[in-house]
Amino acid sequence: MTTENTGTLSQPIPVEEIQKLLPHRYPFSLVDRILEYVPGEKAVGLKNITFNEPHFQGHIPNHPIMPGVLMVEAMAQVGGFILTQMPGMDNTFFGFAGIDGVRFRRPVVPGDQLIMTVELITVKAQRIAKMKGKGTVDGKLAVSGEMLFSRLDFE
Repeated sequence: MTTENTGTLSQPIPVEEIQKLLPHRYPFSLVDRILEYVPGEKAVGLKNITFNEPHFQGHIPNHPIMPGVLMVEAMAQVGGFILTQMPGMDNTFFGFAGIDGVRFRRPVVPGDQLIMTVELITVKAQRIAKMKGKGTVDGKLAVSGEMLFSRLDFE
């Protein structure tokens, strides 16, 4: 993975590379690409919203809307990408410890591309991280909020 001085990747990071870093798999792998990455600071991820995703069968019939909790999860996965790239974080996983101030501004529907920008606010003792994120569709804010992560050590 190479970055230019602007933080823009020379090539987007595809889902195959993301899955080497994050444990999420279908149907919970919610980041299709990393478009931009500034080490230790921020990442921009993309989620293509398609009608054949399992949650659209029941949310909401005849008016499919991506559940807000999945939008927040998608932002968290972009945040997880940032954390796995930090020194000393090999083979680590951070789970949700809290979410604050999350707001949903517009529906996200099949055919949309959700662009998620997540910025690292703090990391304490390589165990607790706080981030802020936002998701946009066609340049319009769809979701925003702060997320708190806690490192989970699996045996």
